[in-house]
Amino acid sequence: MAEHTLNAEGLNCPLPILKAKKMLKGMASGDILKISATDPGSAADFAAFCTHTGNELLNSATEGDLYKFEIKRS
Repeated sequence: MAEHTLNAEGLNCPLPILKAKKMLKGMASGDILKISATDPGSAADFAAFCTHTGNELLNSATEGDLYKFEIKRS
């Protein structure tokens, strides 16, 4: 299992989701994508994205104005 990172800070919807989707497509099943974003809507967006795509949202956290996510590739 490999870990990948995506810095989506400063990007607004839908760019964080689109960049994550592109990265996940090139990852192996079981790999983890760690994302940092500043878009306040990203928490709801990534939860809905994972439900829709079947990927697993392992963690979602807020640290001040920074939103962090960990997604496991299905």
